[in-house]
Amino acid sequence: MSELTPRSTARIGYPFFPVMLAVPTVCFIGTLFTDLAYWKSAEMMWADFSAWLVTTGVVFGFMALVVWVVDLLRGPFVRAQLPPWPYAIAHLVALVLGVLNMLVHTRDAWTSVVPWGLTLSAMVTVILLVGGWMGRTAVYRERIAVREVGVAP
Repeated sequence: MSELTPRSTARIGYPFFPVMLAVPTVCFIGTLFTDLAYWKSAEMMWADFSAWLVTTGVVFGFMALVVWVVDLLRGPFVRAQLPPWPYAIAHLVALVLGVLNMLVHTRDAWTSVVPWGLTLSAMVTVILLVGGWMGRTAVYRERIAVREVGVAP
């Protein structure tokens, strides 16, 4: 009796774009938490952390954008029959809002966070969570980088 067990078939040809999104995602979500901490405490350190996190998220977001373009040119999504557009557009919108948030965070402490910095951080976090959910469900639906292999008992 053979059982079907999924085994990883990830190779160099696997899209690297989702891996590159880890740093900007963590930075943008961390910006929301540090904005909330500053809003509640008015401690200048949290405003500085927010500015650093959002700037790091934007820099690595643009690096992920370059990797995404390279992945599209290599064509890994074509083989997987996965339309990358809804997933990638959500992350592009989050990156644009992140750039705007970075510019807002260049102001003085209180005006850099309340109200627009906090609002933009919350919007970026929601967009990233929805975009990540869309990408994750698409990966499971399309079974990317997984091959069914029969296992002998």
